[in-house]
Amino acid sequence: MNQTVAPETLSVSQLNAVIKAVLDTEPLLSHVMVRGELSNFKHHIQSGHLYMTLKDEKSSIRAVMFASSAKKLTFRPENGMKVIVEGRVAVFERDGQYQLYLTGMQPDGLGALHLAFEQLKKKLEEEGLFDPARKKPIPKTPLKIGVVTASTGAAVRDIIHVLNRRFSAAKVLLYPVLVQGPEAAPMIVEALAWFNREQAADLLIVGRGGGSLEDLWAFNEEIVARAIAESKIPVISAVGHETDFTIADFVADLRAPTPSAAAELAVPDSAALRQRLENVNRLMADLLLRQTSAGRIQVQTLAGHRNMQTPLRYIEDCRLTIDSLIQRVYFSQRQKLDAAHRMLGLSAGKLEALSPLSVLERGFSIAFKENKPVRSAELLSPGDALSLRFAKGGAEVLVTKTYLQSESTEKGAKYDADEKKA
Repeated sequence: MNQTVAPETLSVSQLNAVIKAVLDTEPLLSHVMVRGELSNFKHHIQSGHLYMTLKDEKSSIRAVMFASSAKKLTFRPENGMKVIVEGRVAVFERDGQYQLYLTGMQPDGLGALHLAFEQLKKKLEEEGLFDPARKKPIPKTPLKIGVVTASTGAAVRDIIHVLNRRFSAAKVLLYPVLVQGPEAAPMIVEALAWFNREQAADLLIVGRGGGSLEDLWAFNEEIVARAIAESKIPVISAVGHETDFTIADFVADLRAPTPSAAAELAVPDSAALRQRLENVNRLMADLLLRQTSAGRIQVQTLAGHRNMQTPLRYIEDCRLTIDSLIQRVYFSQRQKLDAAHRMLGLSAGKLEALSPLSVLERGFSIAFKENKPVRSAELLSPGDALSLRFAKGGAEVLVTKTYLQSESTEKGAKYDADEKKA
């Protein structure tokens, strides 16, 4: 008789660990490709991880892509986007839920590169990196030109050939880089940084020859676009053929349709420049000749002037003019001096009339009490000692009596009458 063995009792954690071990050892689930539609998409800013749900018409499964893999995406995932993902299936033991751990993702339908191109173009345009106002002017005659491209291939040969043919005075400095593949973009960024750090060029040409969208993709990388935008040295982009457009073309200070055209735009044509200089020299020579002729005529005119023919007569005329000026100055100053003398006489007469000495000469005297002039009898008392000042000499007197104005007037009138009798 068979006996049923009772199963071992497991904890929830143990059960989840068993399921995880089973899934982790299943080869089919260690690397899967799954097609579905994105929903519940979240980008965790702090960690950089991406969380989402992948679904179709009947089912859904949770998925996560860690920051190390998310940084390699060439487009920005969005809800509703149909994608093909790559990764493994495993259990998150804490929640007991299985989910996809993604290592890759690409759009399903529209090509990933085209989508990434449009998304990055829109992002950088919104930031203003394509704004014509921020583009730097291209120098007219750069003497040091930096070229960032592959050291082999038609692009570098065409650029150097055109630069030497058009403007051999310019020094060309090549910084060789890879122009396709995963290492191309970092090398281009480093080349731009070196030229700016060393200030080794007046102008930079960055580009490569033609190719497929995948071949040109290094010039669609965001790090390359931002390096071009941040360059203090003006940049001409020269990527692919005339119909090819890259993000670098939109960010650069000037876009050239081909590497050869970039060299044409970078420097002036030395032959045309030489012809222009010859024209300027000819114009300057004609101008100098006209000015010399005009100066010669002016000298001849001056030489024929009477003063130049008889310079002594001119000097005599100047002497007469000076003598006349001296006489006018003398006469003017004499008139001013006479007027000043008259004013001085009038002022002296007025001062003489107002002088106290003139009053004393007419028979008046001045009384002083304690060296101060006495202006009123009210200030005196009988017995006060006074000093009298006459036109000639003086006297010391004692006051015996004082009186007011009325008495003084009567005595004065009597004095005048006695004077008349006498």
